[in-house]
Amino acid sequence: MKFFVDSADIAEIRDLSAAGLVDGVTTNPSLVAKTGRKFFDVLADICAAVDGPVSAEVAATDFDTMLEEGRQLAALAKNIAVKVPLTRDGLKTCRTLAQSGTKVNVTLCFSANQAILAAKAGAAFISPFIGRLDDVGEDGMELIRDIRTIYDNYDSFTTEILVASIRHPRHVTEAAKIGADVCTVPPDVLRKLAHHPLTDRGLEAFLADWKKTGQTILNR
Repeated sequence: MKFFVDSADIAEIRDLSAAGLVDGVTTNPSLVAKTGRKFFDVLADICAAVDGPVSAEVAATDFDTMLEEGRQLAALAKNIAVKVPLTRDGLKTCRTLAQSGTKVNVTLCFSANQAILAAKAGAAFISPFIGRLDDVGEDGMELIRDIRTIYDNYDSFTTEILVASIRHPRHVTEAAKIGADVCTVPPDVLRKLAHHPLTDRGLEAFLADWKKTGQTILNR
């Protein structure tokens, strides 16, 4: 499974990338707005910091403007994946961009039928929002299972399942068990994946025992 970090904070992205935890980045207008910086400056910094795909979202909702915005975003860096909403105009934009060789992330997916349409439109990634489904009483992971089953039925579907709206480490575990291709994870959740109280307790005991020996590994 690949991990994308869901952030526009360049310091966070660089830190996680240095640890080998980042295969790509997803952004959205809300995340970029939090930085207080210019949109294209933020994207340029992120694209330079990671080798993998960087999802950059269009702001328009009509086909003509979405297409123009998508082309400008794609021209910024080779690893840009243009993010478009799962609407009819968004799917049309996806198809046009994909046919020209641009990777497209179709976002705000909440049903298996929507995921089928995105795959047929040539999306590189489909982003089902599992946390938001959980919020309204639906089972977000059931959607991931449905999409995985459907995509596996058709060799012509090459779209990767990019699980989005992840709220906690258990979401990551469940997505991996189902066989999702990517999880896009907020920095705090990504760091929590490494934590376990028994690891901390065990390390504390090892260090205490080592200290009693009075030895050192360095400068022996």
